[in-house]
Amino acid sequence: MSTEQAASLPRAWGPPLGTARLKATPEDFLVEEQTGLCPCGDGEHLWLWVEKRGLNTAQVARALAEAAGIHPRAVSFAGLKDKHALTRQWFSLQSPGRSLPLGVGEGPIPGVRILIARRHHRKLRTGALKGNRFVLTLRDCDADPAAVAQRLYRISTQGVPNYFGHQRFGRGGGNLAQASAWFAGGRPPRDRKLRGLLLSSVRSELFNRVLARRVGEGSWNRLLPGEVAMLDGRGAVFETDPADPALPGRCARLEIHPTGPLAGERGVQPGGEVAALERSVLAAEPLWHQGLARARMEAARRALRLRVVDLAWHWPAPGRLQLSFRLPAGAYATVVVREVLEC
Repeated sequence: MSTEQAASLPRAWGPPLGTARLKATPEDFLVEEQTGLCPCGDGEHLWLWVEKRGLNTAQVARALAEAAGIHPRAVSFAGLKDKHALTRQWFSLQSPGRSLPLGVGEGPIPGVRILIARRHHRKLRTGALKGNRFVLTLRDCDADPAAVAQRLYRISTQGVPNYFGHQRFGRGGGNLAQASAWFAGGRPPRDRKLRGLLLSSVRSELFNRVLARRVGEGSWNRLLPGEVAMLDGRGAVFETDPADPALPGRCARLEIHPTGPLAGERGVQPGGEVAALERSVLAAEPLWHQGLARARMEAARRALRLRVVDLAWHWPAPGRLQLSFRLPAGAYATVVVREVLEC
């Protein structure tokens, strides 16, 4: 999916209210990891709370490993963070029985600062992430502040479609093209991480297509017959009972959300109207389905709706809008912005 294709995904709350520039500087896109974890002060793993600017997570991990004199596989992190941003996240470095030449201060390469250095008895595991806090500055904002406030209030109370952002698909949608070539009989990538990335990109694109259909039909934020629902903030899913009178109210209060497919085998599957809708969308890409089946991908579900927590906004200067909010892991700040402004 290219940036242009992502822009064509239907919006839930109407057309953009104006235009703005996002990421004019890395400081305009501040991301702070929310893990709920705190190193205890003792153990064989050195945890570092790192601020990085203009670098991706893998670059920082390699630099930390080199500076510490350890193997790159001894460096762990919970999730990947944007390169074109100012981000703060934890890294852990395994170093039993030895001290490491890393502490609070400037990091091993330009653009990296170590804010906290503390030991812990466990490594930081991939996915050990509750979510992220964002502070975004939008410049050259050409929009009516009253209309923007009204739209943002609606988002704060009713959420936005939980699309995967265009970053998921590589430059110009290249991940999808690579996956299609592989599934059509090409040689699979040797690198295991690249294979996983291509498979995830295909599943993300299929999910976006189902969500786009439901946004277009106005059902992305309500339960349909046969729905598999997800508990907000927990990821647990359950099959809904149409006879349960409490479910529509819980959905309206954003306590539960309708879900869409992360395509694969087995897993919890919807029924009725939802199953028919998803089949009609997914049937358009038989090559991708065959490829996912050969890769033995386990089917999963993802919420169609994204609750935007602690959303606040102000105008620090004319034409400059600042937003702050929290999102769960795996959600994209850009899908919040696109419901308000074209960037």
